[in-house]
Amino acid sequence: MRRIYLLFLILTLAAVTPSLSYAQCKGFAKKICKLELIPYIHDGNYHAAILTEGEEAELYKTFYSGQDYRISICGTDALPEIEFQVVDSYKNVLYDNTEHNNSRIWDFNLESSQQLKIAIKVPTSEAQSEYPASGCVAIMFGFKETK
Repeated sequence: MRRIYLLFLILTLAAVTPSLSYAQCKGFAKKICKLELIPYIHDGNYHAAILTEGEEAELYKTFYSGQDYRISICGTDALPEIEFQVVDSYKNVLYDNTEHNNSRIWDFNLESSQQLKIAIKVPTSEAQSEYPASGCVAIMFGFKETK
């Protein structure tokens, strides 16, 4: 009976832990990262995940012509500076923050509506460590209200 209880406890913790991590990461995005969009209006979505050094992630989003946008990439202090690129459907790199002093923000306006890929990478830090750093990374989108 004790083994069954222990197994149940382990399975419950394994199922709940990822959702707790996501909730904390989403909270980080809401409290810290959303502020970087000001004076742009947040689009209402929170794209956040726990990433470890060396990991990459991609997100696809449609942007419309004639609208001013801001993309903000935000990571916890434990992580090295996050790298990101914005790529169009023809694989043209529209923005690469490594060419702009690792800026965490890009403001832009498109001539035509299109779906863009936002690719983020947590580089491996130069400091040698037994365990790679891990933390929350959020991609936030904002737009300016049209008058």
